[in-house]
Amino acid sequence: IVRYLAKANITQDPETHTVSFLQPNGAIFEPSLSVGTENDTFTVLNLAVAIAPHLYPNSFIQGVLNLLIKKSKSSMFQRRTFKELLWGYQDPFLNLVPYPISTTVGVFYPYNNTLDGVYKVYNGKDDISKVAIIDTYKGKNLSYWLSYCDMINGTGKDICFVCSFFSLFRSIYAVFGAEINLKGIPVYRFILPSMALASPLQNPDNHCFCTEKVISKNCTLSGVLDIGKPMYISLPHFLHASPEIAEPIEGLSPNEEEHSTYLDVEPITGFTLRFAKRLQVNLLVKPARKIEALQHLKQHYIVPILWLNETATIGDEKAKMFRYQVTGKINLLGLVEIILLSVGVGMFIVFMISYCACRSRRVN
Repeated sequence: IVRYLAKANITQDPETHTVSFLQPNGAIFEPSLSVGTENDTFTVLNLAVAIAPHLYPNSFIQGVLNLLIKKSKSSMFQRRTFKELLWGYQDPFLNLVPYPISTTVGVFYPYNNTLDGVYKVYNGKDDISKVAIIDTYKGKNLSYWLSYCDMINGTGKDICFVCSFFSLFRSIYAVFGAEINLKGIPVYRFILPSMALASPLQNPDNHCFCTEKVISKNCTLSGVLDIGKPMYISLPHFLHASPEIAEPIEGLSPNEEEHSTYLDVEPITGFTLRFAKRLQVNLLVKPARKIEALQHLKQHYIVPILWLNETATIGDEKAKMFRYQVTGKINLLGLVEIILLSVGVGMFIVFMISYCACRSRRVN
């Protein structure tokens, strides 16, 4: 487990009553929170080799690429450090390609130490029903999916605790899961349901997220989202995915506690006090008759590359302040209500006793 820390700059526009989040992708490795280092070496999929047949389906070009792959001594898998896999490395196969292309490969290359862009989110001052709703991203209303799927349906980020269910150009919704206690603060946990990534057969609203028929087996498979071949995203360890997707991959053990996505929301203020956004990055690997490293594959495989766990929780000092200024005062108000109600009931009983005693004297 390798962990990174990142920060976001937050500004508020007094005219439009929106909050802007300038979120840097630059991540700082945090050794104290990691098990291992950035320089630990792993056997991972060779990204350049696996992507080659997607970029160049022509048989002749694949034959030429095969010669370069063999000359560079590249194969379907390679040994790379975690830092190289994330932030980029010089690929020996691409270095032999005779025409100008980028020879650096990495899952997040070239986005380290760059800016993710500005999210504009309503703060609810003019319309409380819009609080935490995303208005624009990088100054634009995004258009990627068709019809319903293109809508930004989720909330965004509140002023104190940065989180987002808006990722990779689709919004994700959550449903109520349970009421829990977070550092002495009662919160509602909202979880990402399995229906969010279900097939259109199970959830008709997802029909426009199915963009191809072959890999999805005519849109009958659940749990993965095509974001532009050969990249697919899913929940970690293919949680909630169809068994056919995870079956060829060894070492998977999906479970809700470690791999689910959730928000812990304080119900009075609507603030998100803790969240976990988990996401797995996968690469579609397919047979290629002219590329020796891939020609023996028997089918298409969706191969996990890595999975991400973006988490944040309210700090102890902020939690103490929140309990004092919000929860504590609400509890005090509840106590005052009980006291006033008790006094009222007591006075009513005393009045009734006095009234009955007076009537009894008059009768006598």
